[in-house]
Parts: sequence; structure tokens; C-alpha cells
Amino acid sequence: MANVKLFNQSYQEIGTVDLAPEVFEVEVQPELLHLVVRAQLAAKRAGTHSVKTRAYVRGGGRKPWRQKGTGRARAGSTRSPLWRGGAVVHGPQPRDYTFKVNRKVRQLALRMALSAKVEEDQLVLVDGFHLPEIKTKHMIKIVSDFGWKKALIVLTDSDNNLELSARNIPGIKVVRQDMLNVYDVLLHEHVVMLQGTALKVQERLGHGIR
Repeated sequence: MANVKLFNQSYQEIGTVDLAPEVFEVEVQPELLHLVVRAQLAAKRAGTHSVKTRAYVRGGGRKPWRQKGTGRARAGSTRSPLWRGGAVVHGPQPRDYTFKVNRKVRQLALRMALSAKVEEDQLVLVDGFHLPEIKTKHMIKIVSDFGWKKALIVLTDSDNNLELSARNIPGIKVVRQDMLNVYDVLLHEHVVMLQGTALKVQERLGHGIR
């Protein structure tokens, strides 16, 4: 079993939690993590970059000069790619960068990413966050007490007070457990979960493993 320390909001250790090894003690395969992260980043690309080909550049309908007798090179349009103000050859066009990665592969990669955090002692379990109001300085104190510089806080359900208190703190990101992904886990130094959230993630990622 993966044994992870449990803290309270004041960074006092209050016990440990046993987590399933099939989710939090998986052998890490860097090439698989790389594949899934690449797929995530590709899916974020807008793919809207575009340049005009000869078909779309305005003007150039009249032949600039006659074909022969001028001593100059032949020219059929002022919108040729050879001319200033002309079209672009082989330039970027709108496209979709996404490529498919199977769900089981994505889940395996997420288990690997979480396992890496456990191995590096960077998975932090907290018994709860209690913020009576939306106040950034209260969240800053918690972050300072734990010494987090880049932390991903994973919640079971939305917590308006916590989310709004943390959104302006650099390096801190709050997500629900169903939005947990490989890129965010690897991007942040620490992954912080409530005890119940960790068990929920364990149940979701451990389902169907043989």
C-alpha cells in the first residue's frame, strides 16, 4: 500500500492514509506520459493561423505587361508570390491538431503521474480546507505554512470560497477531481488532495483494473 502523510490546515501531521498501489504505486513510463501530455497540448491549439494564397489575395487580375518585347521577365499577375504584396506559398492554413489517445492509456498515464508524486513525496493529503469567506490572504497563509510554490489543489466538488480565494495566487491552481489530468499534475510541484478526494480518485482510476 502507498502510505501518504495526512495534514491538517495548519500543516500539522495528524496521521497517514493507505492508498491503493495499483493507482499510486505504478511504474512510470516517461514515453507514455510524453504522449498524453503532447495530446493534451495539441488539443489546446486553436489551429486558426492562416495566410492568403493566390486565390484569396485581392487584385492582380490584369497582366502587368505584355508577354514579349519588353525585355523583362514574363509576369501574369502582380499577386504572384514573387511580388511584393503577393500571396504566400505553402503557408499555414486552419487545421485541427488533435490526435486520439485511448481512454485506458490516458488513465494509466494519470496513475503514473500520481505515482511519481507519491514517490517524490510531493502528494499532500489534507483533512480539509476551512475558509469562512472569500479572502485571498487566508489562502496565502495556508500556502505559506505548507511552503507551496506551485501546487495543484484537487477538490471532490466545487468550493467557491477556496476557488475564488486561490485564483489570484501565482502558481496555485484549484480543480475538481473529475478535471484532474496528467499535464497539470506534472506541471505543478505539489499535488494537494483532501482525504476524501484521494479516495474518490482512487476509486475512479482503479475501476476496471485487472
